[in-house]
Amino acid sequence: MTNRPIPTTFFSGSLLNGPFFCAAPFLALGALTACGETQNGIAGEQAYSNAVLAQDPILARALNDPLMTDPDLASRNQANAVIAFHDSHPLPPIGKNEEAASRAREAARLQLLSGGQVENLPLPVESENAVSLGALSNAGDIIKAVGGRTDCIKSMDASLLWSTQMPETSAVMPHGMVQQAAGADTNRCVVRVVRYHTPVGVQDALEYHFTKASREGFIVEHIKSPEAQLRGEWRDERLEVHGREGPRGLTEVDVIHWIR
Repeated sequence: MTNRPIPTTFFSGSLLNGPFFCAAPFLALGALTACGETQNGIAGEQAYSNAVLAQDPILARALNDPLMTDPDLASRNQANAVIAFHDSHPLPPIGKNEEAASRAREAARLQLLSGGQVENLPLPVESENAVSLGALSNAGDIIKAVGGRTDCIKSMDASLLWSTQMPETSAVMPHGMVQQAAGADTNRCVVRVVRYHTPVGVQDALEYHFTKASREGFIVEHIKSPEAQLRGEWRDERLEVHGREGPRGLTEVDVIHWIR
């Protein structure tokens, strides 16, 4: 089995919203000609975009996957904070309901079944050095708590884009609503810290991450206290997944993945 580096590629793209209509019989011929040229230009650009997407499946997936939004993020601009929450925004929060939980659970199940059978969580065990991350408010404290690379903390920056650059082993589960993310990619430091909310239960979330990690060769422990968590390792990679009851009945999940 070959080593799987954590992906570091950013992507960017633009969306053309809606069709370009050109139907004005009273306009001058020159204006109509210009309109036709604009349409041809758009068609040419679309053809070029399709050619690019055909050569880059990662970009194509990123642009065609369903977009998700969380109103909790609407009022935030916290460049120096990794996981901090404000509830003083005017938009209504997203809460848990059984329909949302069922959709998320089914989407996760179908995704996992595309790669094989869903694996059951092993029996939980106690661990003397297990910790709870729920009260921690920044990436540096989380890295320290899980025994990660503290020398990499100064290289990390906070951005939701880091949640799109998780290795497949540690990807956010379907319908997960990312709250905060941080990471670093340097010659010496490769690390990701992501917190997200999901309408499914803690056990469902951990089962999803356990199946993904174990398929990639990680040896994973299931620890039951002080909060439900997974601890995995494979060669020089380390993974921790913590789950707990979150706000508004949602489940809060922390995923930390780093190269030792």
